[in-house]
Formats: sequence, C-alpha cells, structure tokens
Amino acid sequence: MKVLNLRCEHDHRFEGWFASEADFLSQIERQLVDCPLCGAKDITRLPTAPHLNVSGARETPNANTPAVTDVHATGQAQWMRAVRKMLNQTEDVGERFPEEARRIHYGETPERAIRGKATREQAESLRDEGIEVVSIPVPAGLDGKGMQ
Repeated sequence: MKVLNLRCEHDHRFEGWFASEADFLSQIERQLVDCPLCGAKDITRLPTAPHLNVSGARETPNANTPAVTDVHATGQAQWMRAVRKMLNQTEDVGERFPEEARRIHYGETPERAIRGKATREQAESLRDEGIEVVSIPVPAGLDGKGMQ
C-alpha cells in the first residue's frame, strides 16, 4: 500500500492510498482521484520525505521551543468535521430547497433544518424575501453520492 501526499489545484492537501505507483498513475489518468474538499480533479503528487531511523535517538524539544503544527491541515480537518456535523443535523430536500425554505418561512410546514440545491438566482430571491440562506460547498464523498 502506498500512501501519497496529494494537492488539488486549489491547494487543498490530502492523502491518497493506492495499491502501487502504477495504480496511482492509472487512477489519475482516468480522473478517478478527486479532492475530498472541493471535488477538483486536477491533482498533483507532493514530495514525501523519507522516514529514516539512523540512531534510534530522538531530540526532545525544550520548553523554549514552540510546537509547530500544520495549520492548513488542521483547518481543513475542522472544516470537514463542521460539514459532516451539518450534514448529520439537516434534512436533504434536494432540488425542492427553495420551495421548502419558503414553506418553512411562511409557516406552512414545521420549522426544521434543511439543506438542498438552489441556483444563485434562487438563493438571492430567498434572501430578498428575508429567508436566511447560506451556500456551503459539500465535498464529493461527504454528500453520499461521490465516494469511490
């Protein structure tokens, strides 16, 4: 199993697990690999540092050495958790989103958290009516339709 560090055209970084280098290249060529954050298919492989254990000794950081974390990766992980939470706590009404949002707003149906699809024009029309709408891109795979 090969674990590769990958990056999409929007600089989202993620890991990909492949049976071999040939498997990775084959999947890239067939555009089967996409960014889990935005769904982009323009994926590049990042350099991977070799893991060497030359002495078995490890340097212990002292109290004056700040801990360094990958803020970019941490932010992506937090965003993914937030999107998963939103997906778990809302009802997917799909293409009926504008209609259902209006029905809730005007008291025609019980109030509940919904999500779905709306064009930019439909979302703007809802906002003009005083209906709060937030556009959140859902990564392929998290929507339950794109996971491969």
